[in-house]
Amino acid sequence: MSNSKIAVCIYLTSILISVLSQILLKLSANKTYSSPIREYLNPHVIVAYGLFFVSTILTMLALRYVPLSTAPVLESLSYILVAVLGYFVLHERLSRRKLAGMGVILLGVFLFNLHI
Repeated sequence: MSNSKIAVCIYLTSILISVLSQILLKLSANKTYSSPIREYLNPHVIVAYGLFFVSTILTMLALRYVPLSTAPVLESLSYILVAVLGYFVLHERLSRRKLAGMGVILLGVFLFNLHI
């Protein structure tokens, strides 16, 4: 496997980690806390920011080898992951408009990869 393919895998992993941290922050935001300190210093928030840090490091490592024209295309997949995890974990609705938007993103990623 070439360096750029490994880097793309690392980049996609960093996107997934970032999405998971967003879900953790949303779970934390949906709760009521007894004090402002507990609102910001609770396990969900601490782990989420730790995951954001790991995601940032992985992204920096991956961008050394991922073509810069490819990075935004891959990053757009995070919108789909957030919506899907939001549906399963947070029980958020997927409206027709969201589904259509996700379809357009997938079509764009598919068309971009045909070009390469």
